[in-house]
Amino acid sequence: MGNNNEELNEATASKKVEKLEFRGGPFVATIPLVFFIIWAVVLSVTGLVTEQALILGMVIGLIIGLLLTKSKWGDYAQGLFDGMAQPIGVVAIIAWFWAGMFATLLQAGGLVDGLIWFGFQTGFEGGLFVGLTFILASLFSSAVGTGYGTVAAFGILMYPAGVVLGADPTILLAAILSGAVFGDNLAPVSDTTIVSATTQEADVPGVVRSRFKYSIAAAIPALILFVIFGGGSGVDNTSLLTQLENEVTADGLVFLIPFALVLFLALRGHHLLTSLTWGIIASIALFFVIGVPFSEVIHIYEGDNGAVVEGALMGGLSGYFNMAILILFILSASYLLELAGTMERIMDFFVKLINDVTRRAELSIFAIVAFLNSFITINTAAEIAAAPFVSKIGKNSNLHPYRRANFLDTVSSALGYIFPWSGGVLLAYTTIQGVTENYDVPGVSPTQVFPFVFQGWGLLIVMLIAAITGWGLRYHGKNGEEVKPEDYKG
Repeated sequence: MGNNNEELNEATASKKVEKLEFRGGPFVATIPLVFFIIWAVVLSVTGLVTEQALILGMVIGLIIGLLLTKSKWGDYAQGLFDGMAQPIGVVAIIAWFWAGMFATLLQAGGLVDGLIWFGFQTGFEGGLFVGLTFILASLFSSAVGTGYGTVAAFGILMYPAGVVLGADPTILLAAILSGAVFGDNLAPVSDTTIVSATTQEADVPGVVRSRFKYSIAAAIPALILFVIFGGGSGVDNTSLLTQLENEVTADGLVFLIPFALVLFLALRGHHLLTSLTWGIIASIALFFVIGVPFSEVIHIYEGDNGAVVEGALMGGLSGYFNMAILILFILSASYLLELAGTMERIMDFFVKLINDVTRRAELSIFAIVAFLNSFITINTAAEIAAAPFVSKIGKNSNLHPYRRANFLDTVSSALGYIFPWSGGVLLAYTTIQGVTENYDVPGVSPTQVFPFVFQGWGLLIVMLIAAITGWGLRYHGKNGEEVKPEDYKG
């Protein structure tokens, strides 16, 4: 029986595909990704973009690719599986799940309520309140690693409170979006940070340390601009402000402890999963200390259609299921470019264009990442699609993995909250629509807010300057170390 099983395994095992051919040449292999980009743009324009819809678009694109291949269909299918099996995708997905559980625990513990409570206690009004909102939103998004969660949480409470306290609605919403940009870009547990590090074969703590100078260089001018331009006429509604103040308490501020613990461990060089595990343990312990029911952590019960699993841990996992599926399909589509020789053709073009000039290489990376983020409205998905190009061009110029990861993440994080059709801005618009109905405060449209997302625009300017001037440029040393340009002997 054992021999029969071995023979069956050998017969059914598929060899890794080395090459695929497409009708019309290598560039036909781009059609699955091109279809996905067009699909994402159409959904964004019509306001129907969701993660599930993006997955469907990628699946349809891959089916079209199957119909266009000249190779055996079995080889095409095996090529897709080979693409999904790349370690980069697996590492990113597992890290997402851990980060999602940690972030959801902090949210369930009331960290956002605690930060908003602190904002109310300062007595700031107008532009000062807008500046404070930017700082608190940056802190929260850095703690939980989710820009979208920051937009939703701060939009529901901080936005109406700020309008009542004399903040300009447009600049206030831009400050919330800018805080989301800051954390999405810098947080060790952010999905974009994880993807940028893993796809460029870099460690997360090192990436975060090397990225801080870019983030802070954009954040300081952004804060000043928010304070200067954030004042407005306000809404005379004392009862609304009292209602909002009564909805939050200081209790959630205790969850800054597990956030600080994760940050400390990650920056000390501990593996991200190790850091997050201790953060999760510390967060659950605090639930008991402050008297939060354990059902908020895990709740398993019998529902109408069988067993139901709820709670922060399950919510953190399930929040990334769709994105995990999407990353696998995008990795497959990107891998087709390798198998068809398309990536080689594209690289030949850029090699001639760059001509061993590092500045041109970095400007090319900047342009590619910006281009894909202009069309793929969820920045993590755009980052995954851009990652192979960034890696190829960067390695060809011997750029250090930290440098490559910084260009990939910073541009993606910025544009994910700037364009009126981007996922972050559309979420903000939807959130504010609900707030205006509940609290009778003025709303803001996506086209109004995008010029004032100062942190996003600031990051783009900072990275463009970095590419042109070589600020922060580091090459990849023989032992993996960072090498300054003056010490580099390439």
